[in-house]
Amino acid sequence: MTPETLSGRLLEGTVTVVAGGSSGIGRATVARCAQHGSIVEFFANDATEVELVERELRDAGFDIRGSTVDASDDHQVRQFVDDVYARRGRIDTLVNSVGIQRYGTVVTTSEETWSEVMDVNLKSMFLTAKHVVPIMQRARTGSIINVSSAQAAASQANVVAYTASKGAIVAMTRAMSMDHAPEGIRVNSICPGSVDTPMLRASAAMIDANDPQRVIDEWAAGHPIGRVAEPQEIADVVVFLASSLASFVTGADVRVDGGTLAGVALVAPKDDAR
Repeated sequence: MTPETLSGRLLEGTVTVVAGGSSGIGRATVARCAQHGSIVEFFANDATEVELVERELRDAGFDIRGSTVDASDDHQVRQFVDDVYARRGRIDTLVNSVGIQRYGTVVTTSEETWSEVMDVNLKSMFLTAKHVVPIMQRARTGSIINVSSAQAAASQANVVAYTASKGAIVAMTRAMSMDHAPEGIRVNSICPGSVDTPMLRASAAMIDANDPQRVIDEWAAGHPIGRVAEPQEIADVVVFLASSLASFVTGADVRVDGGTLAGVALVAPKDDAR
């Protein structure tokens, strides 16, 4: 256990890259990593949101830099990573939190929508890792955390592209962990349940535009813990996996789902019926 661990600043002196850092889980991750002592470089595709997050956290005294990047564009991702390395001289942690939600079955989902989901949710993580891993290889250390979903293991109806992308993230994470463990690089995925993010609220509004909170409350009731997660609760697990506290953890699929995948819908008798 290091002095940084004892002080409660688990990422002191490190450099963290967060892909998709302007909203939801990604935004909470940028803040949490900074609070734990890390320099944070993040990107997203919305310049206005990037500027807002950067200003807010810089005003709070953190060493933060945001960039506008299309996560599915190899040239833009490579340039971002090169710039971070030139500026900071290292990358200790990569957090992939880019994601979109689209609805449809294999029949109703268009080829364009399928490609859009795969490019944003999966290809983006391939590209960031492709350009960050060589930096970690040279340092012989690093941690990569890919944000997947509970739907990687159990799916709702009508989300075939989203579920396929999230399952592929877990499989890719497992493969990466095997490829790069000998180089000192740990690779893990996180599978959240429902999290109170702008994307979740947009999905709820699609079901009931007049009362989206009613929908969120219904989803909350489906979690044994009785509520949806706050983004910072997912970010706290990211910090753990990035820190020395998780030094023997790689290839893991960490469920942060309020118990959703721990049970089944079948109801058992309340008393011994014998």
